Amino acid sequence: MTLFFKRIHRAWFLFWILFFFMLFYPVYYFTSRKQRYYGILNYFRKLNSFFPSLLSGVFYSYHFEEKLDRKQTYIYCANHSSNLDIMVFCIMAHGKYHFMGKDELLRNPILKIFFSTIDIAVNRESKISAFRAFKKAGDNLELGMTLVIFPEGKIDVHYPPKLGEFKNGPFRLAIDKNIPLVPVTIANIWQISWDDGGKYGSKPGICDIYIHKPIDTTGLSADDADELKDKVFKLIDSKLV
Repeated sequence: MTLFFKRIHRAWFLFWILFFFMLFYPVYYFTSRKQRYYGILNYFRKLNSFFPSLLSGVFYSYHFEEKLDRKQTYIYCANHSSNLDIMVFCIMAHGKYHFMGKDELLRNPILKIFFSTIDIAVNRESKISAFRAFKKAGDNLELGMTLVIFPEGKIDVHYPPKLGEFKNGPFRLAIDKNIPLVPVTIANIWQISWDDGGKYGSKPGICDIYIHKPIDTTGLSADDADELKDKVFKLIDSKLV
């Protein structure tokens, strides 16, 4: 598929994302006001991810190592190589899940409403911002809100992407709150659309997502955070192509 057609495909994909976002905006606005409506908000985020992907010929193939408990609160940790990674979780996750992401997303015309309400924006260069973000995430986990986080903290500037060094925050949080941690490998999504698709466009295809067995953090201490981080890194890396 030539670069010209990939850019046409990207424009088509973005059109449908924006179309459904505007269609659902009244729902997003009202359900983002109060936490008790977050489950409804996330249901419409699922639709806002599913339909544009379907209409653009992008499909997500989920491979579960073990069936997950819908009633359990988790911390999902995944590699990050594409803006489509957010759609991967919007389609897969259930209930009152939320994301943690970079504070630049507060300036994104679509994601702003989420990262100023249900989701958590963090400036990773600021220790105070990071502390506040993880404090809020911890409070949300105690309320039963599953957290989705990309421990690399950013999309790799290399193409093809390489798995970058993980930050410590998610692993300390999982141990502190005694929350099962689920490593997720998003294997080949960068071949569909790398980063925001601005450089190489996008194309139809099937994205393979491997959901590894949850890691129980019961009995772990802060001293085990580095070992947990290394374990998750190796699991995610083992399925990358």
